[in-house]
Parts: sequence; structure tokens; C-alpha cells
Amino acid sequence: MENRVQEIIEKQVLTVAKAVEDKIDDQIAALDKLDLDDIEVLRERRLQQMKKMAEKRSRWLALGHGDYSEIFSEKDFFSIVKASDRVVCHFYRENWPCKVVDKHLGILAKQHIETRFIKIQAEKSPFLAEKLKIVVLPTIALIKNAKVDDYVVGFDELGGSDDFSTEELEERLGKAQVIFFEGESSLKPPPKTQTRNVRQGSISQDSDSE
Repeated sequence: MENRVQEIIEKQVLTVAKAVEDKIDDQIAALDKLDLDDIEVLRERRLQQMKKMAEKRSRWLALGHGDYSEIFSEKDFFSIVKASDRVVCHFYRENWPCKVVDKHLGILAKQHIETRFIKIQAEKSPFLAEKLKIVVLPTIALIKNAKVDDYVVGFDELGGSDDFSTEELEERLGKAQVIFFEGESSLKPPPKTQTRNVRQGSISQDSDSE
């Protein structure tokens, strides 16, 4: 019986290997058929793609991307979400859970310059907090094309405690498509620190979480 199972597995492996080999052969054959004009067209297309990406990077950096910055007025919030296609906004108060979020967003802002990362103090932005129904702090609003598309509220989606990794938050933002994320983080997992209990809180209360 074991020999039979082993034989089946070996056949499956060979089948997959053959399919991969055939695909590579097809790609090589396609390259062999290219003449100098085709290669020049591909080269020019690649150069144009690189040029467009460089222009995008320059525009993003000019808009403040690549940095995790605090804004101090609701007017600034609306200006930023109109200017950038993707915005991650942390509504915070001066407490431990929000400082944990600050640490992770500061790292991700540098890794994902395609997205603007900002923070705003919820208690000093009552109109905005009410309009976006911000109750629990910390709350991260995920904004695409000037509209709030999703929220990360507290730490419930991140394991329920404040010792979650930057990669876990990155994956969550990736699922919301507010950053460019292909399923594998380029970040190295940071060492786990001593776990502290997360307390939730609302804007109108002194507790740190709900």
C-alpha cells in the first residue's frame, strides 16, 4: 500500500515538473522568435514603465508620503484625503494602545510610500470623529479615493492584545487594499516585547478600549 501511495506521489511530482518545464520552454521559444525591433519595443516599454513609477514616487513624496505625520486640523484631513488616493488615518488619544499603533504605522509609512499615513487626535476633532463614527480608540480609518472604505478598531482583528507584529497590521491593511501588498511582507519580524493588557476606551471616557 505504501509503495502504491509513493508511486502516485512520484507521478504527480513528475507531472507538475513537466508542466513547469513546458512553460519555461514556451517562454524561451517566444524569446527566440523576437527580432531586434521587438526587443527594442520591449525595452522602450520597460523604460516608460520605470519613468512613470519614478514620477509617481516623486509625486507621493511631494505629498508627504513616506512619513507618518500628525495633522492638527480637520481642514487638513479633508485636504489630504482629496490629494492622495490611499490614506491610513489613526484616530488617537494619549494612551498606551495608541502609542503601540504609532510604532507600527511609523514603520509601514516608510515601507509603503504609495499610501499617506497620518494621525489626528480624536478629542480635538469632534466634527470629524462624529462624522466618521469614531468611538473606540485607537481606530485606524482606511481611506480610498476620498472615502472611508474600512476601519481597524482596537486590536480585536490583530489578536486581541497589544503585542501584535507590524506584519499582522500590514496584512490587514493589504486585505483592505489601502497599501500595495502581494501576500509576503518585506519586514523582518520584530522581537516580541512583554505583553501588556489592552484596555479600550471611547472618546468621551478615560478608558483605553471598549
